[in-house]
Amino acid sequence: MGFANQWYVPREGLELHPDGGVTSAQGFSAAGVHAGFNPDPAKLDLALVVADEPCAAAAVFTQNVFCAPPVAVSREHLERTGGVARAVVANSKVANAATGDEGLRRAEAAAAIVADVLGCPADEVLVASTGVIGVHLPLERFAGGVPQAAARLSADDAAARDAASAIMTTDTRPKECAVSFDGAAFGFPGERFTVGAMAKGSGMIMPNMATMIAVLTTDAPLAPPDLAAALKAAVAESFNKVTVDSDTSTNDTCILLASGAAARSAGPADFAQGTPGHAAFSAALAAVCTALARAMAADGEGATRLVTVTVTGAANPEEADLAARTVANSPLVKTAIYGKDANWGRIAAALGRSGARFAKEGVDIRIMGIPVCEGGMALDFDEAEALRRFERPEIAIDADLGAGSASATVWTCDLTHDYVTINGDYRS
Repeated sequence: MGFANQWYVPREGLELHPDGGVTSAQGFSAAGVHAGFNPDPAKLDLALVVADEPCAAAAVFTQNVFCAPPVAVSREHLERTGGVARAVVANSKVANAATGDEGLRRAEAAAAIVADVLGCPADEVLVASTGVIGVHLPLERFAGGVPQAAARLSADDAAARDAASAIMTTDTRPKECAVSFDGAAFGFPGERFTVGAMAKGSGMIMPNMATMIAVLTTDAPLAPPDLAAALKAAVAESFNKVTVDSDTSTNDTCILLASGAAARSAGPADFAQGTPGHAAFSAALAAVCTALARAMAADGEGATRLVTVTVTGAANPEEADLAARTVANSPLVKTAIYGKDANWGRIAAALGRSGARFAKEGVDIRIMGIPVCEGGMALDFDEAEALRRFERPEIAIDADLGAGSASATVWTCDLTHDYVTINGDYRS
């Protein structure tokens, strides 16, 4: 079973593929190869995901002002085609960010190399890069790596795993997930539809309307506007609820492709916004995105624990998110978790400076289900039991602000010595 599946939350009506990934949906193939971006010949560093035919596509991207040329090129290609794509190519080790007009030229050239090999228009190729900022993309790596990847394209799980591995940077494990749902629930018995995905992300993680690098696929027949609406909603409640270190990358890219290859009688109209089909697809997409988001937090640089911060009783959703995010980003909270210290005062302090409106007398806090603060005051609790619960792979922090009915959940990880080591030596 893949790493991301450890963090999958079961949902009624969805079937999890234990070894599934970006090729689990019909109509897609993938490959991952060593093209030479990484000096280690054992490391895969170029991924290719290809649809059998041009298909509907949607994406969300970083809003970092220093957004990288691959982001600009992919955004422009989607605009030109009206939301149609044939392939996604992604490389690791070189972000091609802060590289000016030459960076744009090289991102376009990378797309053209893929288009030439596949025999499709360059505008139907989307590009993504991740790695060191300020380094130009070596096009000779694409010239050699893309034909190699195209020759290895396959729809099997091993090929999907290679593609997921090729986009890793400081990730310790590839992140993949896939689920299927039955069309019988919305009038198409016997038809099953799948959402599959791969993603990378371990550091420089606190996205803004995007994920780190993710490619998602589905064999449901959605039109580009309906695909985009579902993706935006799913990202808002999954990838945009992750923070490892409160840094937003220059290259964040999340691409969703819809082949329609599993549809026999259902069509795009059956998956239009407001239909039961769109609701079923959206639920499947959200489940996959949530599993990947939780996996990213669990695999945060140097992390030993996934941390789930849930705030309830906020005045509105925005303030709930603000409060949860402030706790999740607090170095003092994150280091306390690493040290297995139920220091709830750090949580209270983070809530108090978050900007969310509440009265301290109305606040209750629980750590791993243990009440540690009630009505803004300390509660006696069993420190030995808390220490035992800190051995769990997921640490839950729950805070009720007592100021309303809104809630939010944000995923993060603990902050360890290894985080400093990894980032202190990143370019070397």
